[in-house]
Amino acid sequence: MKNKQVTVQDWGLIDYKEAWTKQEELFNTTIALKMEIRNRQLAVAGDAPADDIITPNYLVFCEHPHVYTLGNSGKPEHLLLDEQGLQDNGATYYHINRGGDITYHGPGQIVGYPILDLDNFFTDIHLYLRTLEEAVILTLADYGIKASRYPGYTGVWLDADNERARKISAMGVRCSRWVTMHGLAFNVNNDLSYFKNIIPCGIDDKAVTSMQQELGHELDIKRVQSVLQHYISVLFEMEIAAN
Repeated sequence: MKNKQVTVQDWGLIDYKEAWTKQEELFNTTIALKMEIRNRQLAVAGDAPADDIITPNYLVFCEHPHVYTLGNSGKPEHLLLDEQGLQDNGATYYHINRGGDITYHGPGQIVGYPILDLDNFFTDIHLYLRTLEEAVILTLADYGIKASRYPGYTGVWLDADNERARKISAMGVRCSRWVTMHGLAFNVNNDLSYFKNIIPCGIDDKAVTSMQQELGHELDIKRVQSVLQHYISVLFEMEIAAN
């Protein structure tokens, strides 16, 4: 039984490790429920529905204090700070269980963690990433910023077709049994100087930007988040659950 109902949670400014733990709890609970449903189906009649059990879906938004995270395919040397350098910058560092290389999270950046059972939507991880990218592209268009994809790279870029290419949103996900976690980072008002301490996503010849840098003024980040949520819900055909 498919369930396109999605519970939206706003965790506010939250320590990265705490958010990672909370994600894991939702992720693991959903996978365990999927396995229970599958076992019930096998016990009764192969493809018979398992009573009225359905898997939940979550769309989490938050911001993090200054933190660098390294994905499974990343290289530790892409972090250009030692322990003292991290302390001097008031930042932490984690090697985590998502795809992708190194990235930065900090205040003023929207971080989105869709914890979805893709069996409820579509089982195509590439389409999943492209759909998240499209939600960011449409959000930026609402603010008069033309964005697109950069061939061969994940994420959202400005001027992707010329030498001024700069990244405004990074993505890295984990997927197991078609349940997702981790997600996207969208630069709105964050301090871009922190990106100088890494080789972002392993790309050393492209710049990073934010909405604030492009528009020349600070934005209402909750308003941007609301627009982003709207486009994610439309593109995935979600039914947003009442909180």
